[in-house]
Amino acid sequence: MKDKKSLIIIFLVAVNIIVLNPTNFHLFKMSPALAQRISPSDVWQQVYKDFPELPPENQYISRETGKIAENNTLASRLLRYHIYIKGRSPIYRLDWKLTFADYLGVNETMYNISYPGNDTLKNNPIDSDRAAIAKLTRNQRNALIQVLINIFTTSSENTPASAM
Repeated sequence: MKDKKSLIIIFLVAVNIIVLNPTNFHLFKMSPALAQRISPSDVWQQVYKDFPELPPENQYISRETGKIAENNTLASRLLRYHIYIKGRSPIYRLDWKLTFADYLGVNETMYNISYPGNDTLKNNPIDSDRAAIAKLTRNQRNALIQVLINIFTTSSENTPASAM
């Protein structure tokens, strides 16, 4: 009995050292260097090249200029929501599935006030964006997730190791 308790304690200490050690958090997050090199403002255009079925949803008026904010697209808002609002990694399929589940209303609640575009556009695009994602079939969502993963993993593979 004493040996079992000792093994459990050793196991818990090992888990604490390996998993919960702050120096190991890089195993679970995108590296800061990668986050700095890849920004949603650069990626959204590639998303539309690789997945033209995604509607642009860029008809909203800028609060600042009073003109249509053509570069404020569904793809750019999706990327900003995923990376900056939720803090999810752009290289893992499960993280993207969680984000799409948010848009479909079956995971975490999406709040109007924190949704990308709420502070820069005259009308908050959240409802329209959620409807656009809901119109995609499961196969289309999976294909879009693969496009997103490919964009981010290709970008990270082309980065010199010294930059990471």
